[in-house]
Amino acid sequence: MDPEDRPATSGNDSPVDDPADSGADTETGIDSDTETGIDSDTDYPADDGGVETTDDGGVKTEMGGEDPDADIRTVNTRSGERDPGLLYRFRHDMEGPLMWLREMLSSVAIVLLIGLILFAVSGVWPPMVAVESASMEPNMKTGDLVFVTEPGRLAPDVGDNDLGVVTHEVGEESGYRTFGDYGSVVIYQPPGRQASPIIHRAMFHVEEGENWYDRADDRYHNADDCAELRNCPAPHAGFVTLGDNNRQYDQANGLAEPVAAEWVTGVARVRVPYLGYVRLITTGQAEVSDVLGTVVVSSTTDTGIEGIPERDGVHGTETGGVRTSVEGSGSAVAV
Repeated sequence: MDPEDRPATSGNDSPVDDPADSGADTETGIDSDTETGIDSDTDYPADDGGVETTDDGGVKTEMGGEDPDADIRTVNTRSGERDPGLLYRFRHDMEGPLMWLREMLSSVAIVLLIGLILFAVSGVWPPMVAVESASMEPNMKTGDLVFVTEPGRLAPDVGDNDLGVVTHEVGEESGYRTFGDYGSVVIYQPPGRQASPIIHRAMFHVEEGENWYDRADDRYHNADDCAELRNCPAPHAGFVTLGDNNRQYDQANGLAEPVAAEWVTGVARVRVPYLGYVRLITTGQAEVSDVLGTVVVSSTTDTGIEGIPERDGVHGTETGGVRTSVEGSGSAVAV
């Protein structure tokens, strides 16, 4: 036999199988690279749902993954401890500055959401005002928070004008009442007034040049005729208004001329006691002691001291048999 045709042998003359024909890999069905699924230059995938990782000097950063809460994190591969990222901590911390920041932002977001909903309903911004004075007591008190709507919105059927305002005069005929008496309570701002808007009840409507002396209730003015009554005849069309706790019409005491339609900025709908003090205290218009004093006085009604005056010519509050009258502008500051 020709030596070139002899099979190759090892040192012990045993035949050496050709690796391609040995069948060693055939028995396992995979080679070493196929077994791991990666080559030596590829990082091992993370264990949490396919999170890609990068390794740099013992600090591994995880990104992405199927877990929606798996924000970017840093893992110390030497200690095995996981350091949550800033966004993750902001969302999950139960103490510390990030928790306080999250709660504060959440509160602001809720307030804004409520404000937007109220704006959608009311049509005016801001949709609430805080009562600053006692001229509408007892039906509206200092520190009340009042929800208002734009003129004409949510108007009752008896509000037959463009503003949807029902006057006290019409309210008596139809039985329409708001805030303890007949008619609508309006918020208005006369031209040139620098103070807060006025929140008073619309009593009746007059036309330009009208002599409204005979229509006026003489309990709310002290004139003997139109010549002695301010704003009579009426310089222009508008509402004659009155604070429920005042002794004179706004037009009789010179607070305002008849309230023109364009002066009306809103119509009062609902009041929430005390919440308006938040606005008044922050602006320096009230003190915390005012709130405490109001709560104490209100609680005295349980002892039989009544704080609801009647329209008997002198508006006011009654405490222990002493009646005090209030003459004010009934201003309301926007919240």
